[in-house]
Amino acid sequence: MIRGLVGAAIAWCLTCALIVPGTSLSQGQEPPHRIARVGFVDPESPANHLHGVEGFWQRLRELGWVEGQNLQIEARAADGRIDRLPALMNELVARKIDVLVTYSTPGAVAAKNATSTIPIVIATMGDPVGTGLAVSLAHPGGNLTGLSHGYADIGGKWLELLRETVPRLSTVAVITNPDHPMNRLQAKALEALASTHGIEVQILEVRAPDDLEGAFKQAARRAQAVLVLPDPSLLAHKRRLVTLATAHRLPDMHTVRDFVDAGGLMAYGPNATAMFRRTAEYVDKILRGATPASLPIEQPTQYELIINLKAAKALGLIIPNSILLRADEVIK
Repeated sequence: MIRGLVGAAIAWCLTCALIVPGTSLSQGQEPPHRIARVGFVDPESPANHLHGVEGFWQRLRELGWVEGQNLQIEARAADGRIDRLPALMNELVARKIDVLVTYSTPGAVAAKNATSTIPIVIATMGDPVGTGLAVSLAHPGGNLTGLSHGYADIGGKWLELLRETVPRLSTVAVITNPDHPMNRLQAKALEALASTHGIEVQILEVRAPDDLEGAFKQAARRAQAVLVLPDPSLLAHKRRLVTLATAHRLPDMHTVRDFVDAGGLMAYGPNATAMFRRTAEYVDKILRGATPASLPIEQPTQYELIINLKAAKALGLIIPNSILLRADEVIK
């Protein structure tokens, strides 16, 4: 049985961490003969966690870390409330875990503030140098490493895809949380990039889900499309968000596929499953003796474009063949 999990996380980890005995190790060597304690803080809830999280647990199993044999999981969930992250991180630090794992820039910041000694591995974060989480990508220093989702470098791609998809596009509304450190950097970068793509951006601040309706009403007055920057507090409200986009006839671009699966138009970003699997490999290295300071923060190598033709039809939009041919997946 899984021990130490709080109520809502129990079903999640039972699903994610079931082990098939005899799984071979990709590295060809046995894990250390001790019980490793891995803390995992999900900024979302077990029911609404980011697509790809299961890849983390699957890869740990492949690497030979078996719940109940040599692995103890301490899982917590913030239910989309960034303000809960510091307390959850402190709770796990007090339980003397061996590695602390989370994702998102707010998760990384909360983890870094909670401990300077326990190794921290981040599955997806924004600009770790720009947000002060690491000295550099190659030599992060301190106790934090992992993967950067590379959003700082693909803002132009979001605008380019929208410009090619939406006829007569002149203004893109950008939904951003000003309290999210990476959102602030991304919004500034998009403002600087917009003119090079011949469009304007309208920055709309959304600090909480209750701000969404007002933001979409503002967007509909001026913009012809909307770009939603990544924010853990919005993931649990993805269906409401995409419903508002459709109601206001605003083609919507997202940074993760979760919103497209919920009915949004398109998403372009790194392959989350690949990133979570790589995160498990970082955890494996640390449990075998590596230090976070010796593991460079990696940038994603696999990106994906997901298109939802059902959403396009609801918007009265015809997706150009040039976009469809580039898509990694088309939802019909």
